[in-house]
Amino acid sequence: MAGDTRTADVEGAVGALRRRLEHTWKMLRGSELEVRPFRPGEDGPLASFTVPPDEREVDRYWVNAPYAFVVITYDEPESEHRYYAVEPDLDGFERDLLDRVADDIRDPLLYREGSGHTDEETLRTELESLLAGYGVEAGMDTFHTLAYYLYRDFRGYGKVDPLLNDGHIEDVSCDGYDLPIFVYHDEYTDIETNVSFAKAELDNYVIRLAQRSGRHVSVGDPMVATTLPDGSRAELALGEEVTPRGSAFTIRQYAEEPFTPIDLVEYGTFSIEQMAYFWLCIEHNKSLIFAGGTASGKTTSMNAVSMFIPPRAKVLSIEDTRELSLYHDNWLSSITRERRYEGADIDMYDLLRSALRHRPEYIVVGEVRGEEAITLFQAMNTGHTTFSTMHADSIETVINRLENEPINVPRAMVQSLDMLSIQTMTRSDDQRVRRAKTIGEIGGIDQRTGELDYSSAFEWRTETDDFRRNDSILLEEIQTERGWTRSELLREIDRRERFLELLSQLGVNGYRQFTALVNEYYADPDRVMERLEERAGVDDGNAGTDDGNAGTDDE
Repeated sequence: MAGDTRTADVEGAVGALRRRLEHTWKMLRGSELEVRPFRPGEDGPLASFTVPPDEREVDRYWVNAPYAFVVITYDEPESEHRYYAVEPDLDGFERDLLDRVADDIRDPLLYREGSGHTDEETLRTELESLLAGYGVEAGMDTFHTLAYYLYRDFRGYGKVDPLLNDGHIEDVSCDGYDLPIFVYHDEYTDIETNVSFAKAELDNYVIRLAQRSGRHVSVGDPMVATTLPDGSRAELALGEEVTPRGSAFTIRQYAEEPFTPIDLVEYGTFSIEQMAYFWLCIEHNKSLIFAGGTASGKTTSMNAVSMFIPPRAKVLSIEDTRELSLYHDNWLSSITRERRYEGADIDMYDLLRSALRHRPEYIVVGEVRGEEAITLFQAMNTGHTTFSTMHADSIETVINRLENEPINVPRAMVQSLDMLSIQTMTRSDDQRVRRAKTIGEIGGIDQRTGELDYSSAFEWRTETDDFRRNDSILLEEIQTERGWTRSELLREIDRRERFLELLSQLGVNGYRQFTALVNEYYADPDRVMERLEERAGVDDGNAGTDDGNAGTDDE
């Protein structure tokens, strides 16, 4: 038995030596790796997922085909949904290979970054060269898996990349070390994911997010609010001093294309009548504030109605972090600057004072919350039309916040504001929805009480989930300004409502196309209405033909 054991040991040692020699020889001569595009039938699937016990799958969709997908399950015992980001599988060999490739590719990648030529194709070329140099006989499934993770980690957002590629997600929230990331999903609301970070990993990730957005974060300066290169808004915290459970971040996603008024009507946030009202008021230089709680859609709504601004009018926007996206020829965008170590800070007050020297017709301010409000209301008093947002849940609260610390706008100046749209995040049919609770109009100061008068032009009725229209002082003012009769005013409102209905019917919700058609309306309303009515008629005819064909097939 001992002799057999020694023989086996010798054979094992010889076999190990032979394998090392073969590996060394392959390393010296390299390998022939023929890279080709991914073929799902031959090379995939790259990722797999097994639904955990006590959970059932309710949804599955790609976020980065053919590499990463999402599975939504429902946990019966816990009565809650769960979110699984599923990426290509890695065995032990592939994981070790990925670590080595990531180290070896970093230097050439940094060199190419300096020349501005790093892209996915360049990274794949470097990967192919490295694998050939290693003498690794990798299959195409391994090659494409490695290429995915390299691109995800060097050019994407690492573990969070699938979440940020999911168009259904609005917010990504990491609360500390080894804690599951939560997301806000437009269908399943707040939901726990299978993504988490260990301590050192999360610290490095937060530092990297700051660096990618051109900002600095450190233990001595641990909090940063910034905008990521893709336009997402990020709040970062490093270490455990201000966030005891460890480094944390929240990323607020914004759609690649901003929502249009048509989108907001289809989501039920506003009605067609309200949008036509906004349009007429904005054209006639009425100033507006959108107010509401966090995530009630204030900025989204302000960006959408800004598409009603007449073409060629000079627009200037002022923000802390870049969120607005206007398809407007004469638009100057400005963002505050915070300098930690050199230069001077430039805050919203500085930008607003500078903006007035540019002689804008419309001023869009991201949020009113401090001394810049005085200058903003001075601009209203001198004929500038202004839009902004504010955290408040009622007309009374808005007025109180404007008149008191730290904003302190005199009541005589507050009356230069024309409209207030109060928005809310609420529940309807067991779903979380955004609704315009009230659209109010600010009047003058009551001579008897000294209080500011206001009224509601539209009110949301919770029991029926629709909007009630009331009398409007602003529309009467517009009628007087234009010299219209009452019937002419109503006819113009009806025509704009019909215009918006036609765009909704025709599926026109891209912001460029929407803005272009609004501009056409300003130039020649009769012509564009005639063209849209004709298109709608043709589409209706085609729809009828398709329905007939479908019926024939069923038979």
